[in-house]
Amino acid sequence: MKTFQTMADLAACVGQDVATTEWVEITQQQVNQFADATGDHQWIHVDVARAKQGPFGGPIAHGFLTLSLLPQFFDKTVEVAETRMGVNYGLNKVRFMAPVLVGSRLRGHLHLHSATPIEGGMQVQWNVTIEREGSDKPVCVAESLARLYL
Repeated sequence: MKTFQTMADLAACVGQDVATTEWVEITQQQVNQFADATGDHQWIHVDVARAKQGPFGGPIAHGFLTLSLLPQFFDKTVEVAETRMGVNYGLNKVRFMAPVLVGSRLRGHLHLHSATPIEGGMQVQWNVTIEREGSDKPVCVAESLARLYL
């Protein structure tokens, strides 16, 4: 966990790679639960037998499941002590660049792109790269916006 005492301390890291998360394994149970939550039951995600015969050699995680790891990645790696709350403000760009086979291990690299004062706090843009263990190509890149409030 990287802890910053103030928003100014965090802002001083603009342009830097701030943190790398621990590895997280993607399980079939997670994929099935995500399918149930979103209604996306496409066979490449939930039909293990059919997916083994498909283009990826097994079931893959939904791209949005991969993206949904962002809050977990931030929660476990970066803290600003003086804030009373932070909220997801959105995304500028997201790309899913490679499939995530069930059983893969993923981790995120958090680069602080910008920190802009707003009323009552700060808006930060993180450039996040999610990598799959053993792969040279990222599985997801995203520009994530958050607002931190005093």
